[in-house]
Order: sequence, then C-alpha cells, then structure tokens
Amino acid sequence: MDAATPQQSRPRSMKVRCCIVGGGPAGMMLGYLLGRAGIDVVVLEKHADFFRDFRGDTVHPSTLQVMDELGLIDGFLKLPHQRLQKMDGLFGGTKVRIADLSRLNTKYPFIAFMPQWDFLNFLREAGKRFASLKVLMSTEAVDLIRRGDAIAGVRARTRDGIVDIEADLTVACDGRHSTVRERAGLAVEEIGAPMDVLWFRAGRSGDETENLFARVEPGKMMVTFDRGDYWQCAYVIAKGQYDAVRARGLQALLDDVVRMAPILERGIGDVRSFDDVKLLTVAINRLGRWTRPGLLCIGDAAHAMSPVGGVGVNLAVQDAVATANLLADKLTRGCPSDEELDAIRRRREFPVKMTQAMQVIVQNNIISGALKGGDQPLKVPLVLRLINALPWLQSIPARFIAIGVRPEHVHSTAVPAP
Repeated sequence: MDAATPQQSRPRSMKVRCCIVGGGPAGMMLGYLLGRAGIDVVVLEKHADFFRDFRGDTVHPSTLQVMDELGLIDGFLKLPHQRLQKMDGLFGGTKVRIADLSRLNTKYPFIAFMPQWDFLNFLREAGKRFASLKVLMSTEAVDLIRRGDAIAGVRARTRDGIVDIEADLTVACDGRHSTVRERAGLAVEEIGAPMDVLWFRAGRSGDETENLFARVEPGKMMVTFDRGDYWQCAYVIAKGQYDAVRARGLQALLDDVVRMAPILERGIGDVRSFDDVKLLTVAINRLGRWTRPGLLCIGDAAHAMSPVGGVGVNLAVQDAVATANLLADKLTRGCPSDEELDAIRRRREFPVKMTQAMQVIVQNNIISGALKGGDQPLKVPLVLRLINALPWLQSIPARFIAIGVRPEHVHSTAVPAP
C-alpha cells in the first residue's frame, strides 16, 4: 500500500456558514456581498487564476449600477475598457441601427467591454478588506457532503489533497456544466439553440475604426467588437457544423471572414490555426427546481443563456444581488429554510424566462433564417426596419440588453470593514 494512502483517506476539513462553488461573476459577486454582510463565506475556484479567454466580457449598465451602489464604480472604471453605446448591423449590405443606449435614462448608458478576469480580480481585491470572505484558488468541488436528505457542504480537491468544507448553505455558481448541480440530481430543461459560435481575435491597428456590430449575409453571420488593440470576433455557424467548417480548412473560414468584414484583413493573420479558434457550444436551458435542502443554484448553474445580447454575465450578477438581498440576514442564524431558498427562484425565474424567450425570438426570426442561406438576397427583418426608421424605438432593444427585466439593486446588509 502506498504510504500516502492513509493520509489521503483522512480529508482535511473546515467549516463555514456559506460555501460558494465557482469563482465566476455570480460566485465572486455573491462572495463579495456576503463578506460585506459579515457572513463567514468561502468561494472555491478550481483554476489557479481567473485568466480564461473567450468568456463573457460585456459589463452592462445594470452591473455598472450595482458597482456604483457598492461604492466600487470609480475604481472599476479606471480599469482598461472600451465603451459601446450604438449597435449597428449590416444585413445583406443594408446598414441598420439595432439599439442606442444613449437614449436610456440610466446613470451609465454604455456597455463596458472588459476582460472578465479583470472584473473578477477587481472583486477579489476589493473583497480582501472583509475578514469573513475567503477565496480559495486551485480548489475544485468534486462531490457533495450529505447529512440525511440535506446538503451539508462539498468535498474539494486542492493541490495539497482533499478537503471537506462543511457549510450551512452551499451555492452552486459553477456554470452550465455544473458539477454540484449534477451531483444534486437537479433536472435541466433544454430549450435549444440553432447555432454555435467560433470565437477568435484579429489584430487591430490604431487607424482602424468601425462601429458595425453585426454582419449578416445569406448563410453567414458574424459579430465584431472593438477591443482597443484587437478585434474580438464571433463567427456564427449552424448547430453541429463545426466539423464541417474544419473540413473546409482554416483558409476557407478566414476568406469568409474577410469577405464579410474587410476591416479584419490586416489582422486576420493572428489566426494561425484552429487552435486560435474556440468553439462555444450554445445552449439555452434552465432548472425547474433551483434548490435542495442546504443547496441553491444560481447563474449559469441554474440557467444557461444564449450569447444573444451578451446578457449572461449580467444575469448572473443580478442573481447574486437578489440572493444576498434575500438571504444575507437569514444566514446569520444558519441555513435558510427550503421556502426561503426557493424565494430566489421565485424572484429570478421571471426575468430569466423573459430573457430566454426574447433570445429564442431573435434566434428563430433572425439567426435561423440567416444561417439557412439560399440564393435569394437577404431581407432586413421588418422589426429591424422599423427600429432603424424610428429612432425612438431603438431604446427598446437597448433597455432589454442594457438593463434587462426587473433589475436588482443592492439592499443587503453592510457590516463596516475594519
């Protein structure tokens, strides 16, 4: 028997009031809010850092408002970022304005493009002043601790071995492929999406300026974001067609990209192989039940969103704010009851369902039709023609994207930091 086996069979342990699994936007925001409220909370992040490319980088006005309410906005906006107010599209050669955030009556009428790792690192640094908040990196939840029918924490793998983290409440924020959700046996309702997305970067020169957001041609669709020194590109393909795209070869893909977006021609050489092209398998789904006794799922662990509108990060932040608002005080006394935990679903399910319904409408009425291709010229959908012709209508999609349905505001307790 290996000499290390006896030690490995006796996991180290710790006990906290709340264990949050996943250091993404939902997990880090909830950790910050509970730490701010004086709750003994630990956030587990399985990676050694937050540096992951091709994650959601759009910070919308709803999230900027939350940062303002927390007194963090000045420092946050000092981080490098780009701002987007007007969203224009090119449909078969016809330019239309899709949304204009400058028409919104909000304190921050723009979308901030910022690498997600900067956002998460900012929250971690800001949270260090709360002694009750711990963020454990390189710590991956691998199973749940059970006490009868209740979840009593998680078993996690660290660089130093296994650790049992006992918690009155465990919150799953570990994304659309949630280990915690799977171990808890919570059933996922798949809604479906007709597309997948290829993400890549193309170099950008200082003299390259273009405010086009989406480009749509028969059989093809692409979205580009100006990220300062590079273009972030999303090339939309029909669901399950990635192998066919690879079979055509990289050069065929890049030729299509440059034909759709000539401004990328100088920088497209940054894409040297399919290793530089990341496949995002698009899914829209949600849980019917978000809880078990002692367990709550929020963010992508409770509802995966389509990239339509780029709202996923911001829905996750809204979930975290609602969770802290409803549960922070109750956590001072122990684990909230099943009814109290389910209040999060009752609060957040309507915004989730409405947002997903709007994403499905866009998918079915714009994206699916564009991806079918054909010999006929692409027609601009009637709704987009109306929005383009009547500028006041541009505030409607702008509000859906920027503010969302029933935005949350910070009402949770704040215990003075030392």
